[in-house]
Amino acid sequence: MNVSPTVWLLTVAGLCVLVAVDFFIGRKPHDVSMKEAGIWTAVWVVLAALFGVGLLVLGGGGPGGEFFAGYITEKSLSVDNLFVFVLIMAKFAVPSQYQQRVLMVGVLVALVLRAGFIAAGAAIISTFSWVFYLFGAFLIWTAWKLIQDARKGGHDEEYEENKLLKSIERRFGVADRYHGTKLWIEENGRRVMTPMLVVMLAIGMTDVLFALDSIPAIYGLTQDPYIVFTANAFALMGLRQLYFLIGGLLKRLVHLSYGLSVILGFIGVKLVLHALHESGVHVPEIGIPFSLAFIVLVLAVTTATSLWAARKQDQEGDRDQGREEERSPGPGV
Repeated sequence: MNVSPTVWLLTVAGLCVLVAVDFFIGRKPHDVSMKEAGIWTAVWVVLAALFGVGLLVLGGGGPGGEFFAGYITEKSLSVDNLFVFVLIMAKFAVPSQYQQRVLMVGVLVALVLRAGFIAAGAAIISTFSWVFYLFGAFLIWTAWKLIQDARKGGHDEEYEENKLLKSIERRFGVADRYHGTKLWIEENGRRVMTPMLVVMLAIGMTDVLFALDSIPAIYGLTQDPYIVFTANAFALMGLRQLYFLIGGLLKRLVHLSYGLSVILGFIGVKLVLHALHESGVHVPEIGIPFSLAFIVLVLAVTTATSLWAARKQDQEGDRDQGREEERSPGPGV
């Protein structure tokens, strides 16, 4: 798409307004109800769909299809990232009424960081076409790693602070408890960080790692920086509400990592084929309609099999509990 600076400016301004509205709504710390999370999750999804339809009308099927494929892929990766956010919240024992503030700041940090990654990716791609080989190989490797982590139960592990975060904590010091939403306090004549700031840094640093696979993945579906940016922005917006909406369901999506590994591997192969085509090798290229259908099908199958497996596990657990109750002696025995 030939996007003018004016359209870019209006798009960024519109997204900033949406972020400001989201911040205004969640400015007061509170426990987010399922109703509130559900309503606002639906609002963000509808806004993304309307934007995609707008691209279909104004830009044609190509840009519109690329946006929806990129949005669905990025949203799916974001859901998988929520597993890590749950671990971080548990690690730092974040009070429930402050979790939405942490996630809000985390989304803002993610938007800024990903904008930088997207700009860098666009510059690299325009200069070095062979970078598609690297992106493709990296996504295939990431897909394999996801499968290995899923087999080991990677989401059941405890979050471990990285060396950078630990060094920041040693340098500035950390208060022993939360002080509302304050990020810094005076303690014994010294200005120290609160646990609130530490957990925000943890989520921000974690998102840098998330961007390493999500940005190459979406560049495998479209090389248009405008579509890459807007698909990422809409996928991240509403992530805070989605966290509270499906927080209890995350553990039931037992096959999500397998589905994402298939999608990332598929996009990796697509990138390699595109790179070969750009190099003059006559190989088939995978179109956006097929890519979109494939991604939706994999996610649908993954969700269905996850819920089936979780339900089967619950039934087996109920049967085992029933046997234990039958074997245990009654009162007075």
